[in-house]
Amino acid sequence: MAREFQRGHKAKISDLTPGTDLYVGMQISGPGLTFDISCFGLDVNEQLSDDRYFIFFNQPKSPEESIQLLGAQAGDTESFRVTLDRIPANIHKLSFTATIDGAGQMSQVGPGYIRIVAGGEEVVRYAFTGSEFTTERAVMLGDFYLKDVWRFAAVGQGFDGGLDALLKNFGGEVAEEAPAAPQQQAAAPSFAPPPQATGPAPSFGAPATPQASQVPQPAPSFGAPAAQAPTPQQQMHAAPTIAAPMAPMGGTVPPPAPAPAPYGQPGQPPQQPQFGQVPGQPVPAAPYGQQAPAPYGQQPPGMPQGVPQGVPQAAGAGLQAALQPYKETATGQRWTPQNQQLMRVDLTMGGTPVLARQGSMVMYQGKVDFSYKGAGFAGRIVGNATGQEMQLMRCTGRGQVFLAEDGSHLHAIELQGDGICVSAESVLAFDESLQHEVRRIEGHGIPGGALFTMQFQGTGTVIVKTHGVPVVLPVTPTTFADCNAIVAWSSASQVIISSQVRLRRNAYPGHSGETVNLQFRGAPGNFIVVQPYEV
Repeated sequence: MAREFQRGHKAKISDLTPGTDLYVGMQISGPGLTFDISCFGLDVNEQLSDDRYFIFFNQPKSPEESIQLLGAQAGDTESFRVTLDRIPANIHKLSFTATIDGAGQMSQVGPGYIRIVAGGEEVVRYAFTGSEFTTERAVMLGDFYLKDVWRFAAVGQGFDGGLDALLKNFGGEVAEEAPAAPQQQAAAPSFAPPPQATGPAPSFGAPATPQASQVPQPAPSFGAPAAQAPTPQQQMHAAPTIAAPMAPMGGTVPPPAPAPAPYGQPGQPPQQPQFGQVPGQPVPAAPYGQQAPAPYGQQPPGMPQGVPQGVPQAAGAGLQAALQPYKETATGQRWTPQNQQLMRVDLTMGGTPVLARQGSMVMYQGKVDFSYKGAGFAGRIVGNATGQEMQLMRCTGRGQVFLAEDGSHLHAIELQGDGICVSAESVLAFDESLQHEVRRIEGHGIPGGALFTMQFQGTGTVIVKTHGVPVVLPVTPTTFADCNAIVAWSSASQVIISSQVRLRRNAYPGHSGETVNLQFRGAPGNFIVVQPYEV
């Protein structure tokens, strides 16, 4: 039975199906609307650095055929074949998009969906309606993304500018050229099923010869859904050629003077340590939806290279280049770090309100309502008695809210049915769908009476604050941490208070100041997070 996803839901592909040869179908329609459905193959920086992996009607497959455009079939407006184990290592994300060709808005579309079929069986479906959009003319429907393993995310994020805005978001552009002749349009390859009333769809990869179009072919070996009705040949239409990456803005750049050095050098932004990473292991690729800004004075990926200092390309080009590293990062995810100290949450995704510390909002866009979130009489009593009281506000509406506090480093921890323990002082915000309660630490003698912590469980995200970049350590039988430096730990860990007070040692004046610590025990896979700071 297919799993029904909502906007913002994510899952490992291996949890949906053991197969890697997948059929991806999309259904989108509206009165008087024509749609272009495409797939963008993006690199680790979420840029279209290789335009051979922009799959659309004029380029129906990637070089090694790991991504193939199949056409309309089985009730789908457009469909693709994706073979995950053949995708090259430089492609880290596949973004499936739909854009309106001509006039219209996404609010006019009827009920639609994106679905994944494996072995002929539908395993997941994300359904949407036009009521979820307003004036957008392009929309990202779903993503396959590589985060240690391939995963799928239901996105549903729109762009007002249509295809141009979508391409620029991925580092590409629309190149102007003369319209193609009618015979050149007809020569474009088509991967739609043959127009027979009873014949099934052809096998993927079969040569498009006249004999193949006359003889019925067996069902696709990778299990695409059987056609429900004969589908006419896909209509090809004229469109400007798409090219990437983006060329320098403002036309031709004057020849550079030999003396000045180039403005910055391209490079991959430094990766921030992730919660749960064992020290000594290499840092993995950036998590889905996260990208650290380029260091000051360096150009981020996708920016034109080799622009000399002091030579503006057009009016305002110098200012744009200076501010480019700090522009808003929009990845189609609910929670998106803008930098180490600023977090953005998109309330239009997920449909769940956000609870944040009072006064942590620094900016917002859209129609957002902020209201007081009380803990109730019992909650206030428990919070005052345990030191785990949180003064919260409730953020609802449709828009994006930017959160920060005292320049603390912020970390988004996504929970998928598991749990984590965090002191209330270290929590900036979290999804209201998460369950949270005060948990007692066994033992006595912690300085300041901090014998309690907050435990978060369920499905959602909690934003944790740290002073500086934290370190994550696996829990072993000999893992101890200073109770004033510990930030968080996995809820399955057993925590007890360890005291090094000895009568003989303390019979003389003076001590080390490290007499009380927390000891952690638990099965492999448990972890603790410690910051380089003592509260």
